[in-house]
Amino acid sequence: MSRAVLSLGSNLGDRLSYLRLAVDGLRDVMVAVSSVYETAPWGVSDQPDFLNAVCVVEDPARDHWAWLRTGQDLEQRAGRVRERRWGPRTLDVDVVTVDGMRSDDPELLLPHPGTHERATVLIPWLEIDPGAEVPGRGRAEDLLAALPADDRAGVHRRADLTL
Repeated sequence: MSRAVLSLGSNLGDRLSYLRLAVDGLRDVMVAVSSVYETAPWGVSDQPDFLNAVCVVEDPARDHWAWLRTGQDLEQRAGRVRERRWGPRTLDVDVVTVDGMRSDDPELLLPHPGTHERATVLIPWLEIDPGAEVPGRGRAEDLLAALPADDRAGVHRRADLTL
């Protein structure tokens, strides 16, 4: 059984529709999906705010490379264009973890770099998996508590939006 945590984000166009496209494309392997959260951009700040969510998926036929290809396929379906690193995008699907494994391959770093310092991933992940752990970093709950209060406060649950 291959279990993965995927982070979803969108800050261009109909952001919610792009998140729904990803969730719909994962329905057959979906274990859980978080609420929708709105967050300020990370890395490059001169762009629109993001809608974010995290999902847990399972499929015995997929390994970590297959989860990467699945995410890339969903991004393509959303018309994602990569113009600059951390720039605006219709859909971003990041493979956060797969079965707790670690990878130093430049094409697929696991756990996803920066996960341990991004409230935009930790908060929605903890919503659906309170015992979540970031491999090599520790419990997600502890990592979130160690972040500056401003980082945590910048992640707003959007109760008016559903996936």
